[in-house]
Amino acid sequence: MSIAPVTIDLDDASFGWHGHPALKSVSGRFAPGGMTAVVGPNGAGKSTLIKGIMGVLRPMTGRVRIGGAGRSELAWLPQAAELDRSFPVTVLDLVAMGAWRRVGGWRRYRGEELDRCMDALEMVGLADAAGRGMDTLSGGQMQRTLFARMLVQDSPVLLLDEPFAAVDSHTTDDLMALLCGLHGQGRTIIAVLHDLDLVRDHFPDCLLLCGSVVAWGATEDALNDTHLKRARQWHAEAYL
Repeated sequence: MSIAPVTIDLDDASFGWHGHPALKSVSGRFAPGGMTAVVGPNGAGKSTLIKGIMGVLRPMTGRVRIGGAGRSELAWLPQAAELDRSFPVTVLDLVAMGAWRRVGGWRRYRGEELDRCMDALEMVGLADAAGRGMDTLSGGQMQRTLFARMLVQDSPVLLLDEPFAAVDSHTTDDLMALLCGLHGQGRTIIAVLHDLDLVRDHFPDCLLLCGSVVAWGATEDALNDTHLKRARQWHAEAYL
């Protein structure tokens, strides 16, 4: 399988809402094929960064450059809490949304795309739940469904915002193994995470934020005691 090389460059980029920056002056590159964890205290700007890369937030200063085919090559797994689970769609419907870029929003899905969706559900262990309503799923099942939708997108770059939040350890292990397999295919992985042990075990690179960049590079260097102390101090001062 040939994965298209896509680079993501940030040049002094700041993001926020209503004129108030939540993340300031980020400069750096996510190289093709990398596997980077984005970590930091609550309110540090982690989700803001992902939304800035995806174009949901426009930079207040600086710019974001997507090398390759642009944002059409990015797949985004948002926080499950941001989804309206009362919306009347089945698990298969939700997974099939990952094919919109190939099929379009109003065209009928042909056999090949349906097979792709069912294969993705099989990979996450939810093939038997294809006809269930989204509102019937547990937290872990919902996260598996979102992973299946991401698989259907078949993108070279995957951005995940807290993909293991509020799920059990078995689901985390299964989805982490799946993510490592996708990285092994040459895909670029950028994931917002809170579990630093998980980061140290699986992510070669790490971006530590606390309203700006504290450290960005090899995980063992980014998560050293000095950098973590600075992040904790920022959090304590920010929430006084």
